[in-house]
Amino acid sequence: MLRLQGVGKRYGRGAAVLTDVNLEILPGQAIGVIGANGSGKSTLLRILARLSRPSTGTVSGAPSVGYLPDRFPAGTRMSALSYLGHLGRISGMSDVDNKAAALLERLALEGGPRTPLRNLSKGNAQKVALAQAMLAAPELLVLDEPWSGLDPAAHTVLGELLTEARERGAGVVFAEHRDEFARTHATEVFELSGRTLREPSEEPKARIVLRNPGGHLVTSTVPASRSDAVLLQALQRGWSVVRVQTPVAK
Repeated sequence: MLRLQGVGKRYGRGAAVLTDVNLEILPGQAIGVIGANGSGKSTLLRILARLSRPSTGTVSGAPSVGYLPDRFPAGTRMSALSYLGHLGRISGMSDVDNKAAALLERLALEGGPRTPLRNLSKGNAQKVALAQAMLAAPELLVLDEPWSGLDPAAHTVLGELLTEARERGAGVVFAEHRDEFARTHATEVFELSGRTLREPSEEPKARIVLRNPGGHLVTSTVPASRSDAVLLQALQRGWSVVRVQTPVAK
């Protein structure tokens, strides 16, 4: 689907933001990228979304992309539905208004789909931003801190939407600063540290199979030492545990 080989990024004459990043995204895969603020997560996601060119290395593959930026421009007078309809028609979508309204209803947008964007709270603006990323059912979802500001119910819905995207063959890459949270939703997690991408640890892994409140199965592979915390968080959010396998052979 999409492959990064030896990718680096430098802005002007400043220090490199990314160096020698190698990553392959496959259909049905969900990759979580963790890292401290300023580690380059947003820069990496912009390259994946083909909104920024790498300074070095290559990016191969051309899937259709739905992108959620780290900052969503929500100051317009347009309503949420008008905004999404406009974007959908630009992309050549059919029946865009009904599709947009269905997404906003599922995410439980406060005030309804005709609420002006500038009147929305941060969390509700995030729901519109997620809807625009998913509206056209892209082959690759690139999401920067997608759970930021969402209420607990929307957390669950977003998890369901990502699972459904993977089930239809889409790839997912998301940035998330909370390690345990990322592991709950990703099939594989990488850490962006020292300007490059690497596996967070070499400790034994556990494979956890969960069922979300919507009935979908979600499989995650996490360090065995963190499996209890991941399970506790999942149970607190209303998910159920189907199976835990540890250790997982390499």
